[in-house]
Amino acid sequence: METTTSSSSAQIINKDQLFTHWLGHRKVTRRTLEAFPEKELFEFSIGGMRTFAQLMKEMLAMDSATARGLATSTWEALDEEKAELTTKADLLASWDQSTEKIQEYWKDITMEEFQKQIKAFGQYDGTGYSILFYIIDNEIHHRGQGFVYLRALGITPPNFWEQY
Repeated sequence: METTTSSSSAQIINKDQLFTHWLGHRKVTRRTLEAFPEKELFEFSIGGMRTFAQLMKEMLAMDSATARGLATSTWEALDEEKAELTTKADLLASWDQSTEKIQEYWKDITMEEFQKQIKAFGQYDGTGYSILFYIIDNEIHHRGQGFVYLRALGITPPNFWEQY
């Protein structure tokens, strides 16, 4: 099957719908974080995977920084360590602050920025939309790991379809 691209202005979804979709995933991820017991959040893993706290720190390093990069064309190096986030309350507060930053930057992201070729964080080549899709997909992937951890701990994860 041959694929073609077009510069047509036809859209499947608009910018606001994409934003609502992203924020919906962030709500489910926040509820996943809330479901974790404090100790297991920082210590529990399966098969050598990182703890959910470590996965959350990675997401926090990338999420609002991506919105900022798309809005300002300024991309800084990633800080996935986030050593200052040592409690569940810290992670939740940081998640909420990050969501607020995303909301602030979103209004300044132009439609053209989504089509522009960029080098996110000084290392990832792609278009604005491909980088954003990666960020959303990465969150979903890590949340899935969190779901596995929660089930292994005997905790039912939040319903992933309850995003809005």
